[in-house]
Order: sequence, then C-alpha cells, then structure tokens
Amino acid sequence: MASKTRTKRSSRSVEDVRSNDEAPNPVWFLPVMLGFMIVGLVWIVVFYVSGSQYPIPQLGAWNILIGFAIAFVGFLMTTRWR
Repeated sequence: MASKTRTKRSSRSVEDVRSNDEAPNPVWFLPVMLGFMIVGLVWIVVFYVSGSQYPIPQLGAWNILIGFAIAFVGFLMTTRWR
C-alpha cells in the first residue's frame, strides 16, 4: 500500500477564511453608505434648483458629475453590504 504523505497546512483554514468574508459590516458602514448616496443626490438637486449657482458656481456643469460620483461611491458600497 502506498503511504499517505501529509502536507503542511496553512495556519488559516477554509472555514476561517469564510467566516471573515461573511462577517457583518461595522456599525458605521450603513450610515456612511446612505450618507454618500444622499449627499450626492442633494448636490445634484441643489445644482438644478439654484440655477447652477450652487454648490460651486465656477465648476458649472461639472457639479452634476461630482454629485453622481459621490452617489456612485455609496452605490459601490452596497456591493460590500452584508
């Protein structure tokens, strides 16, 4: 019969890796995620309602891109939500 050889296992087992990946989010994650989405939306609404005078008049239409970028960060955070 062939002898069984044992391989050296890493210190972290598969179960340990899974438990870390499935760990719940920190308490601050949800408020920050929602905050980014709301701030981005408010940025765009303020730009339109103010007739492009606010939040930063020198940027002009770039304010729309900034608002979408801020909101997009919040939406990207939703992919990490558990």
